Amino acid sequence: MIFTVKSGLRIAASVWGKDEDPLVILLPGGGQTRHAWKRAGEKLGKAGFWTVALDTRGHGDSDWHPDGDYSLVSLVDDVKTIINQLGKPAAIVGASMGGILGISIAGDQTTKSLCWALVMVDIGIYPNASGAQEIVDFMRSGSKGYASLDDAAKAVSEYLPHRKKPSDTSGLEKNLRKKKDGRYYWHWDPAFLDTRDDEINERYKRKRRVFAENVSAPTLLVQGAMSNVLTDDEVEDFLATVAHAEFAKIDNAAHMVAGDRNDIFASCAIEFLRMRKPQHHQKIGF
Repeated sequence: MIFTVKSGLRIAASVWGKDEDPLVILLPGGGQTRHAWKRAGEKLGKAGFWTVALDTRGHGDSDWHPDGDYSLVSLVDDVKTIINQLGKPAAIVGASMGGILGISIAGDQTTKSLCWALVMVDIGIYPNASGAQEIVDFMRSGSKGYASLDDAAKAVSEYLPHRKKPSDTSGLEKNLRKKKDGRYYWHWDPAFLDTRDDEINERYKRKRRVFAENVSAPTLLVQGAMSNVLTDDEVEDFLATVAHAEFAKIDNAAHMVAGDRNDIFASCAIEFLRMRKPQHHQKIGF
């Protein structure tokens, strides 16, 4: 499925389930594509949810912005536009950056009606600074590409030593693109990192605590037990701010919770959403 947002960019999506079922939007982290959600999306679809996983702008099969606009404001606006096009509120399940987009919608007084539930996957109101920097450093480390899929897999294994290096590296092809120089590059626009700390994002960052304070939708915070991005300090801060939020810790998982322990994560999310899914959907739209 392809959506066209206000900027004219085309946003790619994978879809599971039936459109008459409650809507769930899956938002990946920065540098990830919608394919990170494949197994969880399939399980959610079979569990009775109309599940839509997005490639955010500049990632995967979605368009790159010609001027490198990857500000959080624009990313959030894309998601709001897509929910409106789908015509009913969504449960937003967001990993890392995707969670930041989710809480920005669920906690904004003008858009909170678009969100019937929120699942924050290994991200709090703010990420742990050193853990977040490690992610950025890894993303930058691949800027010159890799000679082969195996080299890319080796780099991932060194970055995520707890995760066993796959014997079959073909699955990585969905997250990489091969350029004319014969090398493999991660499937996202390098300009994405250039706007990470720009003035617009810094201003928007200050709003995030207000958004958290305003969240009223049922909320689940999921932590990978080995995470360096959502440490116990960030968990404590989030649960003190979003007092009604529930909490789940998944053992033997780091920041990439859905990738590390997909079955446990999917079961946890499905159980939470099943108990809270709306019986009747209010139609929405511009």
